[in-house]
Amino acid sequence: MKPLINIVWIKRDIRTQDHEPLYWAEKRGIPYIIIFIFEPSLIEYPDTSLRHIQFQFQSLLDMNQSLAPYQKQVQIFNAEATTVFSFLMKEFQVQTVFSYQESGINLTYKRDQQLAKYFKQNGVLWEEFQRDGMIRGIRNREGWDKKWYARISQSIIKNEYSVDLSIKVDHPFLVSEKNIELWSKYVPEFQPAGETFAWRYLHSFIAGRGEQYHKYISKPMASRTSCSRLSPYLSWGNISIRQAYQTVFFASKKSTNKFGYRSFLTRLKWHCHFIQKFEVDCTYETQCVNQGYELLVKSKNELWIEAWKKGETGFPLVDACMKCLIATGWINFRMRAMLVSFFCHHLYQDWREGAYYLAQLFLDYEPGIHYTQFQMQAGTTGINVIRMYNPVKQSKDHDPEGIFIKKWLPVLAPLPTEHVHEPYLLTPMEQSLYGITIGVDYPLPIIDLESSGKFAREQIWSHKKNEIVQTENKKILSLHVRPRKK
Repeated sequence: MKPLINIVWIKRDIRTQDHEPLYWAEKRGIPYIIIFIFEPSLIEYPDTSLRHIQFQFQSLLDMNQSLAPYQKQVQIFNAEATTVFSFLMKEFQVQTVFSYQESGINLTYKRDQQLAKYFKQNGVLWEEFQRDGMIRGIRNREGWDKKWYARISQSIIKNEYSVDLSIKVDHPFLVSEKNIELWSKYVPEFQPAGETFAWRYLHSFIAGRGEQYHKYISKPMASRTSCSRLSPYLSWGNISIRQAYQTVFFASKKSTNKFGYRSFLTRLKWHCHFIQKFEVDCTYETQCVNQGYELLVKSKNELWIEAWKKGETGFPLVDACMKCLIATGWINFRMRAMLVSFFCHHLYQDWREGAYYLAQLFLDYEPGIHYTQFQMQAGTTGINVIRMYNPVKQSKDHDPEGIFIKKWLPVLAPLPTEHVHEPYLLTPMEQSLYGITIGVDYPLPIIDLESSGKFAREQIWSHKKNEIVQTENKKILSLHVRPRKK
């Protein structure tokens, strides 16, 4: 007779605490295994990059260190989820699979539909738990805020582990030695992965870094310290929204500068707000939120796209942000918005031509936030104010001394402050004086900022009046905006 077991399937919840699936697996008193699956179809998908896989792998190693005293471990599989569960069900009598719900891309949605059908056919119960503040199955926002606060205010689960309920599985789906070696070469410029480091970052945030959160949130250099930097840990589930919210909330009561921490708490709610949109409709990955914007045709310019990707547009703040993102996996929200705005408006490129590239670069890539925010900045939602960021103005406003620019574009380091934002305005004599040749050492601007901005504004604002856009707006508002009280 096959051994009776339960399974905990870890996905974007790589942690040991405040973890409902692990909590209930312990409570049932049946031997269980904990698994994580690196699925080839997801690894090869265009939104995924090596840095994502490395972060997950390093997080799993950290989680296994925490579980080691209990003689437990997350067992790693490298195969499609359907293949893994088919194998496990041949080896064991599986009673229940525990996991969190996943507000992911259409590929994971279809996979989960297939698995749900397979489990049901084979008499396996699949218990999926609500992830953070997202609610499955709702069709509008009525009452969502209240439910979110109720969820986040619940007691944090204190997971306790027995030492005799784990089973080691021998299976043919091991990660190859080549991949283990590759996934272990984690770049030191990236934030260190795992639950242990998530708490270190959170504790340093409430110990003082967060005091100036609101003041420096838009500054490309200062924000690297004043922001919480929890986003990768929240995205991959090294820490829960509830843990972060309650920790900062109670810390704010003791702080003399409550505003900074309260600003952060508001953004935790917005974090879930955007994922909730994607939970309702994951087609936002590939289709305009407002279908009327599918009619707005943009000509693809490969040279401009490539220059944007490499950080060689000739606009220092744009290029510095891209270089920084490539190297470290993180820039602040305003700089992300500026990169997207510049791509979609000044370069006038279809948002889909850049969405996957930035997804690969963001160490904190979260589908629900990425695609909804990308479309907001691209102006394809129809209901949001179109923000067209002028990269020169942003540079002068938020990096006035050019410190961030000079760090990531060292070729511009010799320039005085008054020239670092617009090096293309240097005269030949000035270029000679500072030892730089614009167009050789640093590229000339690939577009004229004023004329490109004027063109984009005319096209986008006129299209907002399109009848289909207006009709779609009403549908979107009824779906995603909280109804007003009568």
